[in-house]
Amino acid sequence: MLLDLPLVLETRRNHALEHASIHLLSQKHPGKRMAGHSNPTGFFLLGDVPTQDVWESVTEAHARLNADESGLAIHPGCGTNLATTALLSATFAWFPLRGAKSTLWRILLIPFALLFALVGFNLSRPLGPWLQKHVTTEADLGNMQIVDVVPLRKGVHRVITK
Repeated sequence: MLLDLPLVLETRRNHALEHASIHLLSQKHPGKRMAGHSNPTGFFLLGDVPTQDVWESVTEAHARLNADESGLAIHPGCGTNLATTALLSATFAWFPLRGAKSTLWRILLIPFALLFALVGFNLSRPLGPWLQKHVTTEADLGNMQIVDVVPLRKGVHRVITK
């Protein structure tokens, strides 16, 4: 299966570790803005937090995911949720407008487009987390190891895994 190809699977596992780490860092640093970006060799963590806290959170996140706390792999701020919401809302809004030939018809159909967009938005709410769980993250880290946490500059850490 495509999701189990080595580079894809490693990225999904790192994405899960990224989310779990951000969950734990958010508890230590409430109100701090954080983000991440995963790839097959680890992830970047964006947020002005001490390197020691990143190490501790990544290590704890790794242990907790390995102890079957798979819920830590799902994060409400994930780009998967944002992309799902935007795509479904825009697609549903497009449906009533797609056949309109004139500008007047398009204007008259705007309320229907907005109503359809709301339907798409509501459908995206459970779909985004479902996609995280089944497609964009893999909470089973297998034999993944944390190699290093490298501060690149203020507010940016590179977490390296293998």
